[in-house]
Parts: sequence; C-alpha cells; structure tokens
Amino acid sequence: MTANRAELTMTSVDDLSEAAQIAYRAFLDMRDSKTAHFSHLETIENKYESGGAPSFAENLQLEKLLAEHDKNVQAFQTAMAAVKKEEQKILVQLMS
Repeated sequence: MTANRAELTMTSVDDLSEAAQIAYRAFLDMRDSKTAHFSHLETIENKYESGGAPSFAENLQLEKLLAEHDKNVQAFQTAMAAVKKEEQKILVQLMS
C-alpha cells in the first residue's frame, strides 16, 4: 500500500479542515434527504400499486421532501467547491 493510500484510509473527518468537515456534514444532510424522499415515494407507490392516486397532502409532502433534497444537493456542491483537491479525494473515500 502506498503512503498516499494509507493516508486516505487512516483519515477521520475530524482530522480534516473546517471546509471539508462542512462538506461532509452537507453530504450527510444530502444523503438523509434523499433517503427521506425515496422512502416517502416508495410508501406512496406501495399504497397505490393496486389503484388509486396519492392525495394532495401526500403529493405536497413529496414535493417538500424533494425541495429539501435539492437544497441539500446545492449546499453540498457549494461546500465541496470550497474544499482543497487533496481533501476532496479523502472526502470521496469517506463518503463511499
């Protein structure tokens, strides 16, 4: 294993710069909002697979979850742009 590869595997989020830590938290928010959106979508699909249609409230909730996820994706992209290239590589590994 090369020293560079060892560095990647030994690094904790806590060892990274503030910008990288912010990007990692943004990643976690993005991941969680994606999970929430898909979970609600799956619930609706399962509920109505035999027929019927989602209610206005169900669709509204789905829209809210998607909007939250979109906001989190944008925040993650902005946060990653502020991270130095060397740390971006480490973050990608931590996010995998």
